[in-house]
Amino acid sequence: MDNTSIETLKSIRADQKAFFGTGKTLDLKFRRQMLAALRDAILKNEKALSSALWKDLHKSYEESYICETSIVLGEIRNHLRHLRSWARPKRVTTPLTLFPASSRIYSQPLGNTLIIAPWNYPVQLLLNPLVGAISSGCTAVLKPSPYTPTVSAVLEKMISDTFPREYIAVVQGNREVNKALLDLRWDLIFFTGSPALGRSVMSAAAKNLTPVILELGGKSPCIVDKDANLPLAARRIAWGKCLNAGQTCIAPDYLLVHEDVKDAFTKCLKSAFEALYQGDVKSSPHFVRMVSDKAFDRVSSYLEEGRIVYGGQCDASQKFISPTILEDVSEDARVMNEEIFGPVFPLKTVSSLSEALEYISRRERPLALYYYGKSGKAVLESSWSGGCCINDCIMHIANDNLPFGGVGNSGLGAYHGRLSFDAFSHKRSVVKTSTLLDLPFRYMPYKTFKLVKKLL
Repeated sequence: MDNTSIETLKSIRADQKAFFGTGKTLDLKFRRQMLAALRDAILKNEKALSSALWKDLHKSYEESYICETSIVLGEIRNHLRHLRSWARPKRVTTPLTLFPASSRIYSQPLGNTLIIAPWNYPVQLLLNPLVGAISSGCTAVLKPSPYTPTVSAVLEKMISDTFPREYIAVVQGNREVNKALLDLRWDLIFFTGSPALGRSVMSAAAKNLTPVILELGGKSPCIVDKDANLPLAARRIAWGKCLNAGQTCIAPDYLLVHEDVKDAFTKCLKSAFEALYQGDVKSSPHFVRMVSDKAFDRVSSYLEEGRIVYGGQCDASQKFISPTILEDVSEDARVMNEEIFGPVFPLKTVSSLSEALEYISRRERPLALYYYGKSGKAVLESSWSGGCCINDCIMHIANDNLPFGGVGNSGLGAYHGRLSFDAFSHKRSVVKTSTLLDLPFRYMPYKTFKLVKKLL
C-alpha cells in the first residue's frame, strides 16, 4: 500500500482545521447524524471487514464480530443514547465567596485530532476512538496499520464513502508517515501501540504541547492461587491466551502458579487448550496466525528459552505457532522481559501470593492483572495495573462503563463509554456573575479583610 504523501497530509490537516472553524461539529444533531452514519457504514461493510480480517490475520467471522465490530457498534449505541446528557453543561456548587455567581462545566471539543491504530485489532482500535471524536465534536485523521493492508484498504474506502475528507480522513503508510503526521500540530493525539512507540509519540507531541492518550501494553501477569477453581481458571486463561493467538494488549502474558497446585493446574490448562480446538488447533478456523514473518520469528524464538511442556508446534509457511507452555524459564530470558504478543505461556511457580505480588511489583505496571483464587481483596490492595479481573481475564474490556487504559509504562489516559466523550473534550470552567450586585470585599484596600479571612 502506497504512503500518503506529505503534501496530502498537510492538505488534509489544513482542510480539517478550516472545517472545524466553521463550527459545524458543535451541533449535537450533526454529531448524532455522523454517529449513525458510522454505524450504518460498519453494518454495510461488515462482510468486507470480516473477509479482510481473515485474509490479514486468519481471524474467523465469529471472533471478528465479537472482538471487533460488535464492540464498536456497542460503543456507538451508548453514545447515541447518552450524548445529549454528556454534552449538557454541568452545574456545580459555587462558594459563598463568589456570590452572586453560578458555576458550570462545559464540554468543548478539543478540535483536530489524530488517531493512530495498531494491527492486532485493526477495526476496533481505529474506530472505537473515532466514536469518541465524533461524539465530542472533533475532526479526525485516522492512521491504520500497514501490517494489515487488506483491512486498512477496506477502512479507507468505508470512511471516504461515508464522510467528507475535511471532516474525517484515512491516511496510509509506514513509520515515515507516522513521523510526518507527528510533525504536524494537532489538538489531541490518540495512539495505541507499544510503549517504545508511545515514547516517540509523546516526545513529538511535547514540541507543540499537544495532549496525548497512549494506550500501550506490557506484560500482564496471571496469578493462580492454591485455592483457585483450577478447571474453570484453566478454561478462562486458555481462552484469554488463545484469543487473537495472544496478540492482544491485555492477554495474560505469563503465569505465576502456586507450587501446591502447579502440576494439577498445568494438567487442567493442557486439557483446556485441547478442548478449545478439539485437539487440532492448526486446522481450526478459530485460531489466528502471527501477523507477519517478523512476528513469527520473534515469538517462535521464545520457545528456545525454556522447557516445552505443551505445544511448541510451528509452521513458518502459515505463520502458525500453537499454544505453548514453557517451564524452567530464566528470569533474565527475553520471554520474561518482553511483551510476548503470541500464544507462548511461560509458567513460574511461587510459594505464596505475597511472593507473586512482590515479583509483579518489581516490574513495570501492567495494562492488566489477573488473579484466580479467594484473596482478590488482598491483590487489589497490594498491586497496580491499568485494569484487573478477579477469577477471569480480558472481560473488563467488555464493560463500557469501566475506563480502559493503562498506568505508568502501560499507558496514559482512558476511554470507552462516557470516558471516550471526555477524552476528546476540554472541560471548560465558567463562572457567571450577576451585575445587580457588586460586593466590595475583593477590592483594594481590603477593608473587610478580617471578615473575608474567616470566610476563606
